[in-house]
Amino acid sequence: MAHISVTRALSFVLLMVLMPVLPAMAQAPLIPSPPQIGASSYILMDPRSGDIIMEGNSGERLPPASLTKMMTAYIVERELDEGRISLDDMVPVSVNAWKTEGSRTFVREGTQVKVEDLLKGVIIQSGNDASVALAEFIAGSEQAFTDIMNQQAQLLGMRDTHFANATGLPSPDHFSTAHDLAVLARAIINDYPDNYPIYAQKHFTYNNIRQPNRNSLLWRDPSVDGLKTGHTEEAGFCLVASAVRNDTRLIAVVMGTPSNNARAQEVQKMLNFGFRYYESRKLFSAGQELLNSRIWGGQADSLSLGVKDDVFVTIPRGSMDSLESVVDVDTVIKAPVSVGDELGQVRVSLDGKTVVDQPVLALQTVEEGGLFKRLWDAIKLFFVQLFA
Repeated sequence: MAHISVTRALSFVLLMVLMPVLPAMAQAPLIPSPPQIGASSYILMDPRSGDIIMEGNSGERLPPASLTKMMTAYIVERELDEGRISLDDMVPVSVNAWKTEGSRTFVREGTQVKVEDLLKGVIIQSGNDASVALAEFIAGSEQAFTDIMNQQAQLLGMRDTHFANATGLPSPDHFSTAHDLAVLARAIINDYPDNYPIYAQKHFTYNNIRQPNRNSLLWRDPSVDGLKTGHTEEAGFCLVASAVRNDTRLIAVVMGTPSNNARAQEVQKMLNFGFRYYESRKLFSAGQELLNSRIWGGQADSLSLGVKDDVFVTIPRGSMDSLESVVDVDTVIKAPVSVGDELGQVRVSLDGKTVVDQPVLALQTVEEGGLFKRLWDAIKLFFVQLFA
């Protein structure tokens, strides 16, 4: 990164009201308290902004049961995306995979199965045998695969998660949280959207055995399109679900509910509340110019400033008109500047509360100007600062 010479004697502030409205006309949306959720732990998140709408004990470490398989599938999808494996690769089924207890895809020992079929077996049928077969194929053994799972968890920011296997079968050293599982679901949706439709498939047939997706909300709510169920005696009934309504997507997680029906009902309550009272809005696009700033001593006299990624916000429905955005950048910017150099912040507030705080970056490179240009700009800058 090029060195940036900056004078911070003053700060340039641009105030921009995203959708201006007279303060006297603006009325705060009326939102009731979130519904009571009958679960040990729960959370409702917007995967585009990462904002949390409601939560309860979301940081409590609990057994995740087959919700574990979301990480197994995520790693498979990463390997596919990076070209180390393909959907058509044939995976040998070991004795160890074949005899894994619990829910099954019914793969047979000594056969070879396509990665695509095993991935569907993991996601749709929650097959423990398919999970172990894929783990052994990618890492050589299930234990080695769990090392990858835990490394990936840390990379995603899942700080309260540790995996001991690829299936979710009970183990004292196997735990996660509702918050971490929402983070994982967000990554599945955002990072590998081409594979995400698998989570919406209601049935999958392998070895002439047709099994339904255990996520009953796929039948109850047409807006739901994933993700995963989990159940063991220790974990109770767990569910991570995502849905889209009116261009807003939400992720709901419940852990430790008493029954299959209860987990679906509690998630449905959370989704209905979130969609009724909140919306996801895109404020800025990646590479969008927020400000054109003066740059001194460069081959150009102006510099485009913006944000690296799309910026979304989750707000109460009807409150878009009340958002205010402030771009605070360095008063004096001197060349050289490289693309991506941080030169300020953009902050968006709602009723005085900051809802977005993102760095403002250089959108272009400006090299140092020639000797005469630098001297002439230095003289002009001297008088500008003097009279300012």
